[in-house]
Amino acid sequence: MAYYVTTPIFYVNAAPHLGHAYTTIGADILARHMRQRGEEVFFLTGTDEHGEPVAQAAEREGVTPKELADRNAERFKALLPRINATNDFFIRTSDPRHKRAVQDVMQRVHDNGHVYKGMYEGLYCPRCADFKTENEVGPDETCPIHKIPLEHQREENWFFRLSAFQERLEKLYAEQPEFVRPKARYNEALAFITGGLNDISLSRSKITWGVEVPWDTGHVFYVWFDALLNYYTALGFADPEQDLTNKFWPARHIIGKDILKFHAVFWPALLMAAEIELPKEIFIHGFLLMRDASGQEHKMSKSLGNVLDPFEVMDRFGTDALRYYCFREVQFGQDGGVSTITFGERYETELANELGNLAGRTTNMLIRYADATVPQRDPDPELAQDFDGLVEEVSALLDRTEITQALDRIWQRVRRLNRYVEEHQPWQLAKDETKADELQTVLRSLAEGLRVVTVLLTPYIPESAGKLLDALGAPDIGLEGARYGSHPGGQTVTKLAPLFPKPE
Repeated sequence: MAYYVTTPIFYVNAAPHLGHAYTTIGADILARHMRQRGEEVFFLTGTDEHGEPVAQAAEREGVTPKELADRNAERFKALLPRINATNDFFIRTSDPRHKRAVQDVMQRVHDNGHVYKGMYEGLYCPRCADFKTENEVGPDETCPIHKIPLEHQREENWFFRLSAFQERLEKLYAEQPEFVRPKARYNEALAFITGGLNDISLSRSKITWGVEVPWDTGHVFYVWFDALLNYYTALGFADPEQDLTNKFWPARHIIGKDILKFHAVFWPALLMAAEIELPKEIFIHGFLLMRDASGQEHKMSKSLGNVLDPFEVMDRFGTDALRYYCFREVQFGQDGGVSTITFGERYETELANELGNLAGRTTNMLIRYADATVPQRDPDPELAQDFDGLVEEVSALLDRTEITQALDRIWQRVRRLNRYVEEHQPWQLAKDETKADELQTVLRSLAEGLRVVTVLLTPYIPESAGKLLDALGAPDIGLEGARYGSHPGGQTVTKLAPLFPKPE
C-alpha cells in the first residue's frame, strides 16, 4: 500500500519558526509510523515562493524575489535534518518544472470552461495573500490573523467559477464525513460552503512574481492556485527516473487552520475542475500559542514577532525533546499554549524521569543481575495484559492522524512499567537466592515491555529510541515486532548513557 503525506509549503518571506517545525514533525511521525508498518511512503514538504508577500518582503530588503526565495528556502531546508524529518522531496514553487505543470493543469481548467475574465474589487490582506469575504474581516477592516489594515483592491482578474461547484462540494462533505478532520474543522468548512460560494480570483495583473497564465501572459496565477498544485505537481518530477503520480496520488494533507478554506474548499473544487482525483483526507491542526506581555495568547507568527526559535529549543533540550513536547503538550488538531517553562517541565518529569530513568534502571539491572543478557523465558502474563492490543490501538489512532492520543496510549505503558519496577523491586529480589527465578522473569518482562514501547515511540523520538533499542540489543523497529512477547530474548545488553541528561 502506498502512503502519501504532505505538509503545507511555507512562505519564504522570513526564516522558519516553531510553527513550521510543528507541522513538519507531525507529518514525519505519520511517515515514520507507516514505514514501520511496511508501507511504501512518500513525504513531501517545501516552500511557497511566489506572490505578493514574498515580493513585498524582498522589496523591503532591497533584493529580488528570487534572491529572497533562494536564501530563505535554504533556511527551511536546513530545518529538516535538525528536526530529523525524513521527507522524500523538497519542492520549491519557483522550480521551472512546477511552473510548467501548473500551467498544464490550469490550461485544462480553462479548457473545461471553469474560468472567465472580470473586475475584482474588495478587501485584500497582502500577508495572507487572500481576498477577504465579509465574514473574514476584523474590526476597522483589519486582518483578524495579522492585525493589519486590509487593502482596497480593484484590478482586472481571471476568475475561477467556484460557485459552480457548490452542490458537488456539499455532496462530497455529505458522502465523506471524514474528508476533513477534526470534526470542528469539517463543520467550519461545510458552513463556509453552505453559506454560499462566490467565484474567486484566479490571477493577478498587478504583480509579476508568479507563474504566467498561459492563455493571457499579462497575468500571473493568484499564488494560492500555484501553491496548492504543488502536492500534485511534485510527484511528476520528484523522481528523475519515473512519474510517481499514479503510484502515490491521492495525498493526505496536514495543514494549519488559517489555511482551511483554501484546502478544504478551493482545492477540491479546483481538482474537480481539472478532473483530478481528490485527496484522501485533510487534517487541520490548530495554532501553537504564545502569551504576550498582557497575558493574552496569540498564534505564533513571524509578522507578530512572537515566535519560539526551534533551533534554540533543540540546542538546549535536543531534537527528540522538541518532537515529543510539541505533540504531548498540545493535542494535535487543537490550539494550545507553549512556553520554555513547560518545555523544561515536560523534559524533566516525563522524558528524563519517566522514560530516561526507566531505560537506565532496566539496562543497568540486566547488566548487573542477568549477565548483560535478556533472559530467555516467558515474560510475566500479568504485564502482558497491559500491552494487549496496543499495536492495533496506536495504529488505528495514527490512521486518523490522532498523533497526541497515540502518544498518550504509549506513555501509559511507560508509566505502567515504572510501576512494575516499584511493585517487584528487582534489587530486593536479587538479595534472596530463592527468588532468582522470579528476578529473571521480572527482568525479562521489563526488557520486553521497554523494547515494545521504544519501538512504538520511534516515530516520535527516533534518535533516543534508536540508542535505547541498540542498548537492548534489539534494533529492529518493524511494527510487527512491537507486540509484547514477540521477541525471544537472549540478546546482549550494553550500558546506556543518559537519554535525556539535564541541559546546561
